[in-house]
Order: sequence, then structure tokens, then C-alpha cells
Amino acid sequence: MIVIVGLGNPGTQYSKTRHNVGFVAIDEFAKQNNFADFKLDKKSNSLISSSSAKAPEDREKQDILLVKPQTFMNDSGKAVKQIIKNKPSVDLIVIHDDIDLPVGKIKIVKERGSAGHKGVESIIQNIGNENLIRFRIGIAPEKKLEAEKIVLKNFAESEQKIIKEAIEKTSEAINSFIKNGLERTMNEYNK
Repeated sequence: MIVIVGLGNPGTQYSKTRHNVGFVAIDEFAKQNNFADFKLDKKSNSLISSSSAKAPEDREKQDILLVKPQTFMNDSGKAVKQIIKNKPSVDLIVIHDDIDLPVGKIKIVKERGSAGHKGVESIIQNIGNENLIRFRIGIAPEKKLEAEKIVLKNFAESEQKIIKEAIEKTSEAINSFIKNGLERTMNEYNK
């Protein structure tokens, strides 16, 4: 099973903020791949949607679970722990904003530290870092500001097109991961 977690904060007041690009990216992926509507799973306090996809080399289909934790960013790990509990074999992907990358830049990493991202930190504290794959989407504006002043701001009008393209590219990269595996996807998208 592949579990893809988009990080963000619940509530309409946060929906267009930089911190919510994980939610936006997972919504785009769900839309492009005809996933069912997200439904609230009370046990994990997450919105979830599932489907299956053809695996590489024509192996049998694999289940894909899309997850948007509703715990608020800093407690994302609690939801993720509940989701993957009792699942014997899981490829876990976390999609999140990254203040260390310029707006629109995508970087795929495996087993890296949180670099201060509170949502990622929560996940690592709750389930560890082994085999954790992350799709980082850059949100850093050209003007340097403190993290707290950036993450809850909306994207500037001049950044809208760049972030839209990054979201679409992230969706393509997820599809690439499902079809071609991690190494090939990293080679193609980490440029």
C-alpha cells in the first residue's frame, strides 16, 4: 500500500496559505487521478480517499490512500501514526511546504531530518524516519522573513502561476513514483 499524506491546517482561513500546499497538492493529485471525495475518518482525525493503481512491471494493482490530517500541522504525526497502524507494508510519502526552497521548487528526499518543519517533526517523533519519503514544495519568498510570518501568508499575485505549476508538477511526480519508483522519480524531478 502507498499512503500519501498532504500536510496543512484545516479551516477555510488557512486554505490558501503557504503552509497548506501539501493539502493543495494532494487535492490536485486526487482530481487528476479520479479519486473519490475525501471523507472524514474519525479514528485518525483525517480526511481520506482511496483508490488503486497499476504497479510497475505489470504486477498486481496497489492500494493508494490519500490523507489530509485535520489535527493542525504541529500534530500531524498523531494522525499518520493512526493511519499506518496495523498496515504491514506501507510506502509513506509526505507532501509539505518548505521554507528553505524558493517558491515553486520541488525536492524529493528520503530519510532526512525535519529541518525545523513542525509537521514533519511530529511525524518523525510519532513513527520515526525510516523509509520516510518527502516531496518538499518551496514557499520561500524573495524577501527574507521569519518562518512564522511566511507560512500563514497567502502567495503573492506574482507567485500564483509559479505555485500552480509546482502543484501540477508534484502531482506528476507522485504518478511517476507510483509507476517508476523512487530513484527514477528523484532523478527526473530533483533538478
